[in-house]
Amino acid sequence: MPEIVEKEVLTPQIVRLKVIAPDIAKKRRPGQFVILRVDERGERIPLTIVDSDPREGTVTIVFQVVGKTTHMLSQLERGDKILDFAGPLGKPTEIEQFGTVVVVGGGIGTAVAYPIAKGMKAVGNRVFSIVGARSKDLLVLEHEVAAVSDEIVVTTDDGSYKRPGLVTEPLKEYLDRGDVDQVIAIGPVPMMFAVSELTRAYGVKTLVSLNPIMVDGTGMCGACRVAVGGKTRFACVDGPEFDGHKVDFKDLTMRLTAYREHEKQSYNQYLEYHGDK
Repeated sequence: MPEIVEKEVLTPQIVRLKVIAPDIAKKRRPGQFVILRVDERGERIPLTIVDSDPREGTVTIVFQVVGKTTHMLSQLERGDKILDFAGPLGKPTEIEQFGTVVVVGGGIGTAVAYPIAKGMKAVGNRVFSIVGARSKDLLVLEHEVAAVSDEIVVTTDDGSYKRPGLVTEPLKEYLDRGDVDQVIAIGPVPMMFAVSELTRAYGVKTLVSLNPIMVDGTGMCGACRVAVGGKTRFACVDGPEFDGHKVDFKDLTMRLTAYREHEKQSYNQYLEYHGDK
């Protein structure tokens, strides 16, 4: 079982783990993810691979505590092991010389945006990054993203840090310059929808990274199906990145919220039994 070798609490709700997984470390590419299970009775959840070190055989994941499974994962410490840790899964991001690429990360989506920005910069693109969050305490990887970007703009919805407002505001400023070749947006569904609607008017290619409910990660179960361009696609094998101008965000939102009450009930029962640690 993969062992945790480093743990860092980035914010009260967000944790970074470095895990020994040499085979995954050798093969992962930007945009790919793992599916893990904490214990034998646990659910399987997808988490993005933020970084890897093939030489030491480790991969890094960053996650936000939002429910039972992520809470359980956050309780693990250095030396603990994760029962299942499968990957790399999904299609890697298409990393080529496009020219000027704007990478937009919202909240924990910045953990996905970082390796993509890093990959785009490494092949010679000019990378403008926009990192946003509802508030300062939900902002992650600002300095890491800045290190691989030509420019970075940081926003908070509540104005608690850096530029107040939404990520679409600086994005519009970049688009108005007229030299943006591609936009990649990762974050909450409303944010990705807003970005896609904005770029549609400019005719700029826009990719979004989707994180619907997943179970097996091989396309067999169909749980992660999404509607793209009027056709059914499976995020685990056809994605997770899709053309933002073709994604049916209304359908995606409905599917993501289908089990919300069940998830809340499960999490509350877990906290009642184990205590809110």
